[in-house]
Amino acid sequence: MSEPVLICSTEDVPKGTAISADVDGTQIAIVHAEDDQFYAVRDECSHAAVALSEGEVEGCTLECWLHGSRFDLRTGEPTGLPATEPVPVYPVEIRDGGIYISLTPSNGVTAP
Repeated sequence: MSEPVLICSTEDVPKGTAISADVDGTQIAIVHAEDDQFYAVRDECSHAAVALSEGEVEGCTLECWLHGSRFDLRTGEPTGLPATEPVPVYPVEIRDGGIYISLTPSNGVTAP
């Protein structure tokens, strides 16, 4: 597992929003979900290569703005068509108000 990397402050991601971060060349969506937890997924829809961070946060899902595919932020699994493939999910650790992620996907899904 890769060493956790500091991405941003928890204050940079208001509840119900997502931001995009470039971590060693990998685009990651950092999401502050409605359950008050922070999640990290690859910032690219598995159906159409567009940024998930520009989509809507609803509960513990992130909806792609282009075609409406939804992904469970905990598992990366699609919960709404047209996407059928999961997206990589990265472990998140909150330390001293900072959001740290590891680039080793926790759900075993690797980016194409």
